[in-house]
Amino acid sequence: MPDSFFREPARVVDMAADTSGLLESKLKETAQRSLDQHRDALLALSHDLHANPETSWEEHRSVVRTASPLADFAPFRMTQAVGGISTAFAASAGSGPLHIGICAEYDALPGIGHACGHNIIAASAVGAGLLLAEIADELGITVSVFGCPAEEGGGGKISMLGAGVFDGVHAAMMVHPAPHEADRMHCLAVDHFDVVYRGRTAHASAFPQAGINAADAITVAQVGLGLLRQHIKPTDRIHGIVTKGGDAPNIVPDHTIYKAYVRARTIAEMEDIAPKVMNVFAAGALATGCSHEVIRHTDTYSEFLDDEDTLSLYRSNAEALGRQFPAAHKRRQPMQPHDGEHAFSASTDMANVSLKIPSIHPVLGIDARGSGNHQPEFAHACATPSADKAVLDGALAMAWTCIDLALRADHRDRLLTGTWPR
Repeated sequence: MPDSFFREPARVVDMAADTSGLLESKLKETAQRSLDQHRDALLALSHDLHANPETSWEEHRSVVRTASPLADFAPFRMTQAVGGISTAFAASAGSGPLHIGICAEYDALPGIGHACGHNIIAASAVGAGLLLAEIADELGITVSVFGCPAEEGGGGKISMLGAGVFDGVHAAMMVHPAPHEADRMHCLAVDHFDVVYRGRTAHASAFPQAGINAADAITVAQVGLGLLRQHIKPTDRIHGIVTKGGDAPNIVPDHTIYKAYVRARTIAEMEDIAPKVMNVFAAGALATGCSHEVIRHTDTYSEFLDDEDTLSLYRSNAEALGRQFPAAHKRRQPMQPHDGEHAFSASTDMANVSLKIPSIHPVLGIDARGSGNHQPEFAHACATPSADKAVLDGALAMAWTCIDLALRADHRDRLLTGTWPR
């Protein structure tokens, strides 16, 4: 970071009679020195999670490993299994009225491990918490690091919201790795569900007429989904996999499962596409004589509403660390139809938090060697020097952003009073 960063023109802050910005500079310098002290522990955490991936709701080792650096640090008050969720935690430091939450994720993907870089997310969140803990009371804040399981389809944060874990939090943030730098992730709303078809077994050669083929029901549904795709919005998505297709070629399958995701620009637009998709799955059952059942695994992930003022602070701090963003920062939230098929659009349960609490979800670019999230090559990239730099930069940029929120009167006041745009 350039030395000149701490020699900016005077800024008005909301602490005692400090009108020169000296307190802000001092505390940001303190956070940077603290990062140097915690550097090795944070990178060890990132690499350890990466080497020992655990999938949604199974993060029993990962939650302990992520919480350990915070539990070992005296200022933190640790609560395990928050919200009745065994793989969630909350660690809080400070006692100030402004309560800022930093979200850690640590679940991996089936088969390809940390191909979405949640090891980087967890280590950055822990890092930001450690940097803020020693200065929390001086800032007049309470900082909480929330260990959030099951982002990859399980909706851990939605369960935590419902259990009141985020009650009283005035602002929330996290960072996420990707092949490029961005101040936000354009997020689609998403429904996750299984479609279960049931038919009747029979000998596929001797008595095929006695069978009702549940695999055929999936085939009919997949053809229907393919035809439906030409009549949906460019920002809608329908995709899925067969997780149970039968037991043997010579047995007519009586039980099949199709795991589906349906995405739309907003929850409101989900109400348009979802009934059409459900009709297609029902058609698969009707055409084959099967029965079918739709099993939902979590509430709908919503669109993301970024807190633009906090994003502006984060961008400035990240740029001071040498992170480079695209030239144009346009408020296109949520993703617009003209963003088209090539827009980077994912989904996250952090979006549901953003509907309740002013939140940001910036993207940290890493050298992914041409790969993208959810590819094995990206998993490899998430434990490289570029990923390590993202861990440290993400931790410091979030910590500095929290310092700004605490010390700048306009930001602090709007968060404490709840006067933020919706």
